[in-house]
Amino acid sequence: MSRSVDGSAVAELIARRRAAGSAPGARADDARLALVVEGGSARGAYSHGMVMALEELGLVDCFDAVYGSSAGALNGAWLLCGRARHSERAWHPDVVRRVISPARMLWGGRVVDTPYLVHSVYGHIVPMDFPAILANPVTFHPIGTDAATGAAVDLHPHLTDVAALQRALRATTCLPILAEHPVELGGRRYVDAGLAEPVPVRTALAQGATHVLVLRTRRADEKASAPSGLENRIVTRFLTRHAPGVVDTWLTRVAVHARDEELMATHPAVLQVRPPLGAPTIGRVARDSRTLLQALAIGRATTADALAPYLPAATRAS
Repeated sequence: MSRSVDGSAVAELIARRRAAGSAPGARADDARLALVVEGGSARGAYSHGMVMALEELGLVDCFDAVYGSSAGALNGAWLLCGRARHSERAWHPDVVRRVISPARMLWGGRVVDTPYLVHSVYGHIVPMDFPAILANPVTFHPIGTDAATGAAVDLHPHLTDVAALQRALRATTCLPILAEHPVELGGRRYVDAGLAEPVPVRTALAQGATHVLVLRTRRADEKASAPSGLENRIVTRFLTRHAPGVVDTWLTRVAVHARDEELMATHPAVLQVRPPLGAPTIGRVARDSRTLLQALAIGRATTADALAPYLPAATRAS
């Protein structure tokens, strides 16, 4: 039975650091505060709105590290480059329908075109400041699933330049079948982080986080479900050919998800921010921009509401 945890220790640490103007390398405490951002492909609209709120509240420097899986890594990157508030354009219809197109599967194309997203959308249409991410003292930790072992891997050590950062963003979002084939980085091949660790809280805790703020893209009543028999056969066949180490990870991921839900629900130094009950359910390849922009606004408001009681009125208004 899960016990109730309010996560106030996390919010209070954020508030103290915000009030003190604390930044990495100049802390008055010995805590290590991690931001963890859940993946979920198009559900990432929720966490994109959430990082917008963190930026608007001036909380970026309160964190020591940002961990993200799949779309969560993309949104963590927007936060660390200081452009989260100005990146809503990435969810407009012309961009979304070019990045996500189920019809492309009919001729063997990518349903989710992650190279186009990272290099064209983030390079030109809605520019992401890649050098700023690399220079930020708040360290960036995109997660990938190792194609040979099925393990969740922190790609931070490979972020040596802009090209490597872009490859890491493609690796963490490399959905089997729907996106590109495994992405090579540092001599290893990776697929989407969501297979091994859709919410990379265990990696953050293993690397020394004492407090964790988790931005979720699923409501509390929205659980991961087992795939259909047909989906299992199709994905297993693909993974056996292109990422054989991930087959067992794929087959056991619902149980792993349940284990991680229990951890986050009971850990006294983990605070979760979720879309509220009644918020729209968004599929992995959803393309309705009206719904996606609604999710963006919901994530933004929910995060501000969750942290506002701990912050001075002047901060909430800034």
